[in-house]
Amino acid sequence: MIDALLAGPAGPWIAILALALVTYLCRASGVVLMSRVRLTPRVERGLRALPGSIVVATALPTGLSAGLPGLMGLAAAAAVMALTRFELAAVLAGLGVVAAGRALGL
Repeated sequence: MIDALLAGPAGPWIAILALALVTYLCRASGVVLMSRVRLTPRVERGLRALPGSIVVATALPTGLSAGLPGLMGLAAAAAVMALTRFELAAVLAGLGVVAAGRALGL
C-alpha cells in the first residue's frame, strides 16, 4: 500500500510531508517533555554539555574516516573555536586545513 503511494507522482511530496511531520513531532515532543522536567543544577549542566557532545559525535567519525587531513582539520577547528569562540571561523579553519592537506596529497 505504502509502496504504491510513494511510487506515484505524489510520492515525493508524501515523503517530504511525512519527514516534515516527524521532524516537527520530534522537536515538539522535546519542548513538551522538558516542560515537565524540573531544571536542577545537574540537569542544566547536562543540557549545557549536550551541543558539544552532539558535535563530537557527528564530527569525530567523519574526521577519522578522512585520514590525516581530517584529523588535522578537526584539531584546527577545535583550536580556533577554543581561541575565538566563533563557530564560523572554526569551520572555515577546519575546512581550510583539510583542503590544504588534500591538495598536498596527505
